[in-house]
Amino acid sequence: MLQSHNPPPGWTGLPIVLVGLMGVGKSTVGRRLATRLALPFVDADDEIEAAAGMTVAEIFDRFGEAYFRDGERRVIARLIDGRPKVIATGGGAFINAETRALILDQTTAIWLSAHPDVLVERVRRRDTRPLLRGRDPHGVLSALASVRDPIYALAPIHVASNRTPHDATVAAILKAIGR
Repeated sequence: MLQSHNPPPGWTGLPIVLVGLMGVGKSTVGRRLATRLALPFVDADDEIEAAAGMTVAEIFDRFGEAYFRDGERRVIARLIDGRPKVIATGGGAFINAETRALILDQTTAIWLSAHPDVLVERVRRRDTRPLLRGRDPHGVLSALASVRDPIYALAPIHVASNRTPHDATVAAILKAIGR
């Protein structure tokens, strides 16, 4: 749950929104980044699950991806309320033109990128990814990257999330935002 925090000195006050493919570390990096900046952290997927009373996988199974994306768009619009915080989005959130326009207009958008090989290593740890169920993770992630990376690249800040500790990614973000 979000908590009220005072932003660090010199902070612009814009929410920071992390975008990128599944497995890139948006939630893990986001939590650590929020701690370093003394800001609240919110995971959009957690908020969607709380609002729906079911998991993301259950929403996909029961209602389909289009229904999920509509709910995701509404939840992210609610989270972007002008208060400083760090928000981790789902991998497809920034692909939605309306959601992307809101993120680009009202937040500091940061694209976390990683090679599909790195993503495959990370997503194999959890079996909760609806787009990967029963499919070849490398093939799916490579295909998604080819379509989505040009869209993610619209975020003004790009940070690589490679085979380094997540704290290295956090440090790179802090440097990119002048902290």
